Amino acid sequence: MQVTKPPGPAAVARRAQIVEAAVETIAELGYGQASFARIAERAGLSSTRLISYHFRGKDELIARIVAVIHGEIGEFMSARVRAESTAAGAIRAYITGNVEFIAANRARMRALYEIFVNHRPEDGEGAHDAAVDLGVLSHVEEILRWGQREGEFRAFEPRVMAMSIQRSVDGLVFLLETGTDVDTSGYASELATIFDLATRSRG
Repeated sequence: MQVTKPPGPAAVARRAQIVEAAVETIAELGYGQASFARIAERAGLSSTRLISYHFRGKDELIARIVAVIHGEIGEFMSARVRAESTAAGAIRAYITGNVEFIAANRARMRALYEIFVNHRPEDGEGAHDAAVDLGVLSHVEEILRWGQREGEFRAFEPRVMAMSIQRSVDGLVFLLETGTDVDTSGYASELATIFDLATRSRG
């Protein structure tokens, strides 16, 4: 059996450099203009072959970008949610934390938006990974079920509520793309209040 050696530190650093250059290029120029040539230029690479050496093609590079940004969001959120001792506090932290990340990382979120809207892998499927989406929803559902078990939340279908929360948070990215001047702190506060009222127990 052939054993594949993990990439060394230099290869890891080069891959990260390419990913960052691709994110910046997509965010600034849009997905359609983010060719390997432009990405290589931004990364300071002498040839697009250096991109092709580390990534089998654009699909793999785009998949890596999505994984990196989703990983950053998850890391940013987990500490905030885990710090809460109640389900209501955890949902509020989830909503406000997501909005905080979006507001502080607009270029990265714009790149993700461009990928979501425009990228079509060679297999013909959309760039959006349904499994990733369900994974995100499952974390929100767990918090909602926790609140129901503890009597904090009323009876409702956790999947529907989780989807409503996630789509409301994600909607900020699309709203910012319209050029609308958004008070992101106010947006977070209003969303948190809406879902506090929607989930709380009446007992």
